[in-house]
Amino acid sequence: MVVRDELSAVHVWSFDYLVTDRAVHRRIYTDAAVFEAEMAQIFGRVWVYVGHESEVRQPGDYKTSWVGRQPVIVSRDEDHRLHVLFNRCTHRAATICQERAGTANYFRCGYHGWTFRNDGTLIGPTFGSGYAEEDFSAADFTLGRAARVDSYRGFIFASLSPEGPSLRHHLGNAAPYIDLLADLAPAGELTLGDPGQHHYGYAGNWKLQSENGVDGYHPNFVHQAFLEGASRSGAAMQLFGQRSPGTAVDLGNGHALLDIRPILADVHEKVLRSTADGEALFARLADRLGGDRAREVVRCNGAQGFNLLVFPNLLIIQMQVRVVHPRRVDLTEVDLYPALLDGAPESVNAARLRTHESFYGPAGGGAPGDLEMFRRVQDGLQVESVEWLQLLRGLRRTELGPAGELVGHITDEHPQRAFYRRWAEEMRA
Repeated sequence: MVVRDELSAVHVWSFDYLVTDRAVHRRIYTDAAVFEAEMAQIFGRVWVYVGHESEVRQPGDYKTSWVGRQPVIVSRDEDHRLHVLFNRCTHRAATICQERAGTANYFRCGYHGWTFRNDGTLIGPTFGSGYAEEDFSAADFTLGRAARVDSYRGFIFASLSPEGPSLRHHLGNAAPYIDLLADLAPAGELTLGDPGQHHYGYAGNWKLQSENGVDGYHPNFVHQAFLEGASRSGAAMQLFGQRSPGTAVDLGNGHALLDIRPILADVHEKVLRSTADGEALFARLADRLGGDRAREVVRCNGAQGFNLLVFPNLLIIQMQVRVVHPRRVDLTEVDLYPALLDGAPESVNAARLRTHESFYGPAGGGAPGDLEMFRRVQDGLQVESVEWLQLLRGLRRTELGPAGELVGHITDEHPQRAFYRRWAEEMRA
């Protein structure tokens, strides 16, 4: 372990000193210089989730999002092509699109009226006679765009780097879990945005939310009241108890998983198939996927069987897609999108929404407690005499899974070690 005097003398870019195989330094959450490096080394290079194809189904549809701190517009043009454009007028830098989502075949900057097509090309400046032909060409003022854009099962990702691994390579062992969610829809597709969405912020570092989404150690303490109320028998508390058969998994590439299928798979199948609508859903899935795959998907129940982190800032948890947006080293915004199943009976989707609201909604039993913990952690990080946050739980009880993943008990800190291993690799690159 590096002592404090040695660490204070190390240049901030020596990230080997900030992350070890069993601990992370407080500076990664509090140092503005580290945050700036993250924006360049991580959000400026890796694949970052920016939206879902269901949010931009038709020509003219758009949504606004972020890649790190950089605002972007995800749009679909009249030829059905997807674009991820920087939400920044090429004249004097004002953002040109203010709404979270909508439909438009052009974007008009409110500052000086410059107008752009939804593929980013400039239609023209206002009062065009003021620009001499030898000084101005509209082609030079096309909106900037992400270097690479790709999607997987409707999930749209952008990379600001023209080079690097493909999206499929980046997703690696996380892809099959996205498949488990999408395959629960009879049509094989999800809808995000239409059922509504909610957003919250907190005065803390963005990584607190990313690592928390796959932390199986905290629920029995932070969410004790909710879990005890959910089951008088205590079964809910057993999900994350010491004897739980659930697992915490390092999937590689910084992705991680909490897998509670060993506990809930039988329950999911029984509950779904106990109703006429549920049985009809299973029959449609069996027709499309085959009986064995349909049963596997139903027993997972569309991410109710797991929490998935896709590095660096996408979480898929139960019925929702959660996106973490860093704003400052100590300020974060989070978007939550319940996911509906295309082609599923209305009663099935309604039940999914009610379950989401009960725990993750603004007045639910989950999110408020987590936000309070993020605040407490960020406050505690101001203590300078204690430099390190330890990630020792389960360090010596790891097993190797069939796809090469590292598997431990659901309360172990494999997901956090996985996340920071990838973090350090990207920051050193």
